[in-house]
Amino acid sequence: MYFIGTDVSKNELDLAVMHGKTLLFHRQIANTPAGIQPFLKELAKLPGLTLKTTVFCMEHTGIYNNHLLKVVHEKRGNICLEAASQIKNSLGNIRGKNDKIDAIRIAEYAYTYRDKLRLWQPKRLIIQQLTQLTATRSRLIEVQKTLKTPLKETSTFISRKVAKPNNGICNDSLNAIGKDLDKVDKAIDQIIQSDAELRRLFTLISSVSGIGKVTATLILITTNEFKDISDPKKFACHAGVAPFIRESGIFKGRGRVSHMANKKLKTLLHLSALVSIRYNDDLKQYYQRKTKEENKNKMSAINAVRNKLILRIFACVRQNRLYEKNYVRSVA
Repeated sequence: MYFIGTDVSKNELDLAVMHGKTLLFHRQIANTPAGIQPFLKELAKLPGLTLKTTVFCMEHTGIYNNHLLKVVHEKRGNICLEAASQIKNSLGNIRGKNDKIDAIRIAEYAYTYRDKLRLWQPKRLIIQQLTQLTATRSRLIEVQKTLKTPLKETSTFISRKVAKPNNGICNDSLNAIGKDLDKVDKAIDQIIQSDAELRRLFTLISSVSGIGKVTATLILITTNEFKDISDPKKFACHAGVAPFIRESGIFKGRGRVSHMANKKLKTLLHLSALVSIRYNDDLKQYYQRKTKEENKNKMSAINAVRNKLILRIFACVRQNRLYEKNYVRSVA
């Protein structure tokens, strides 16, 4: 009955309250638990409003959502987290924007697509911990690369006497980053090994040839232990592996992958595919058949290998068995 569109920023929440398709009012509050509680008390005064008949809809803005998500979830309210691009593309041609207008548009989106909304459920605490550690690991690698690359280049193109002081200054920082990376890797391993379900899924995923520890961990996080994404085709779409055809009238376009994808996941799957092509005999033959016999473009063939890896991972998880190179399907 009630639809509350929420525009989330670091310091403030803009909330537009709609009853059906009628806008009742707009409020701007602090993005803190203390600021959210009075707003919920104000909502309770509206006739017929209960949290069971209300949907809080907002864009996914990372950690800035957390205060509102926690307060509303503790009170058993309905929450819908949508990608910003999903809401924007559904609005058609729009002109101008501010926080109030954005909140109203999100509320209108929730009302228009009320039959298709998928309610948000929090991930397990251990998955949240794994997500944060993985993000920290990525940031440490970026910092390490930022320091290492210029030092390596200067040592090649600049005299040794000029480059040597720089190397000495950065050594302590690089050593510290290396130690922190080791700590993060150990913490990730401990979390996975401490939980029976995570350990089972991780073992199944990493049993597929070419899938390493980092890729397996990101797949666990992205799929939320295969609860949010359980279909390999949907996962391939999310990872930017599934090709889409563009056709109109007599125009027949080639299938191309979409740029709307999880680029980090796509990169790791690409590296996994390259490893598989090099060291896995059947995928090596598959790649050669695609490129030499079917005359496929090399990137298209690599994408087909990525898709093969995804299908194998989901098959192992679905059947709860390790990957077998010479698997024989059992006959009833």
